[in-house]
Amino acid sequence: MRDVVEIGLGKTAQRGYHLDDIAIVPSRRTRDVDDVSTAWQLDAYPFGIPCVGHPSDATMSPSSAVRLGQLGGLGVLNVEGLWTRYENPTKVLEELAGLDEDARATKRLQEVYAEPIRPDLIAERVRELRAGGGTVAVRVSPQHTLALAPVILDAGVDILVIQGTIVSAEHVSTTDEPLNLKEFIADLDLPVIVGGCTDYKTALHLMRTGAAGVIVGIGGDEWSTTESVLGIRVPMATAIADAAAARRDYLDETGGRYVHLIADGDIQTSGDIAKALGCGADAVMLGEPLSLCEEAPAGGAWWHSAASHPSLPRGAFEVSGDPIGSMEQLLFGPADEADGQLNLFGGLRRAMAKCGYRDLKEFQKVGLVLDR
Repeated sequence: MRDVVEIGLGKTAQRGYHLDDIAIVPSRRTRDVDDVSTAWQLDAYPFGIPCVGHPSDATMSPSSAVRLGQLGGLGVLNVEGLWTRYENPTKVLEELAGLDEDARATKRLQEVYAEPIRPDLIAERVRELRAGGGTVAVRVSPQHTLALAPVILDAGVDILVIQGTIVSAEHVSTTDEPLNLKEFIADLDLPVIVGGCTDYKTALHLMRTGAAGVIVGIGGDEWSTTESVLGIRVPMATAIADAAAARRDYLDETGGRYVHLIADGDIQTSGDIAKALGCGADAVMLGEPLSLCEEAPAGGAWWHSAASHPSLPRGAFEVSGDPIGSMEQLLFGPADEADGQLNLFGGLRRAMAKCGYRDLKEFQKVGLVLDR
């Protein structure tokens, strides 16, 4: 049983753990790093590394999404972002990259995202992704899924990502017809990834919609303000482990249907990636780390999708400055700093080898210890 703490008379709270609170425990066996595989597969689509690009305009343009796919990951383009609002958002992105990290940046984000979404640009961006080769994936919010899905599906994507800060299978509304995820997914013949979620019950319900993948977490990092705005904070180690428990129960319930878990939050370094996978994730969603590569469309600036919300923005605006390397160097090295920000998946391979595991499924069984 997880620790339950009484925080006051009649009110208790479950104890949760962040990735920083845990560490990986090597086993009795080690393995040659060249014998380790970081490959995984979602439905019919194989990937060389367990990396999904967070659909922020700061990191995912058509060209950078294609580049991530060429390097073995999955790039996801936001069809509610700047690339579907502007014919050529390059000047807008350059302007944003030159902003200071102050309140004016949030106001400017709100202004540039006030431009309406153009269905013709959605189709054009999907064509650009398709022309680049690899797997085509786009993100849409739950509230806009029904309106934008016909355009997205007609354009011909491989994977659809339905992502919000918190997504449930039981949204209730007295004013609008809510999205019925189970009915929506059942009518599609392509895999759907849904999320984020933060606990066992929500993860299990999302799996029961027929989703091929579930996003665990809300993209929380040091630049997210979801806690200060909404009071929501996600201890990622616990959230991933809970979702993995839901997956085990769903496997038993369905007789073997496996749903992939994608961890989104608290992931900055190769060590964070290793710990997230060790908790039970199949892949990680990288946001701010990808903003540090040369191919990032915003030139080192970073913001969450929710940072531009017209009435309740949730996320600070950051400008990190000069890139620290190419996307290939970020993912595969070589690293010239010892902080875990470069060679992210080389670091993961090394962690797997040090613990004696040959693939990602095996590595989910790695031992963990609380060290704080």
